Amino acid sequence: MTDDELMVLALAEARAALEHDDVPVGAVVMLDGELLASRHNERELTGDPTAHAEILALRDAAAKVGSWRLTGATLVVTLEPCVMCAGAASQARVGRVVFGTADPKAGACASLYNVGADARLNHEFEVTWRVKEEACAELLLK
Repeated sequence: MTDDELMVLALAEARAALEHDDVPVGAVVMLDGELLASRHNERELTGDPTAHAEILALRDAAAKVGSWRLTGATLVVTLEPCVMCAGAASQARVGRVVFGTADPKAGACASLYNVGADARLNHEFEVTWRVKEEACAELLLK
């Protein structure tokens, strides 16, 4: 699947977050042509401050492959990951993070920080952004 096709799936997940008054962010994880996980924010639903779409998707993907190492996986998310989520992507050893719209308040893959390109950390990952940027940004206004 292309980045655009994966972002369409992430956008569908993001819309599901609106059903329980969560910030509409969605994420999917792809590895070797297989969609491993698809999740959305659930902080309001669960009362869990770590229930970001990216964290939930990475957890599901790791459970599916039976390892915390998601080497070479692509994490696609509608909003630029925060420090926690970018750190989780690094810890999971993903190969790429793709996001739709930047987060100037908390973004950690381009806006405020670039965790994926910080050589001081033990793992670096590629970052691609502005994939379906307008659709991702518009959804956050709902």
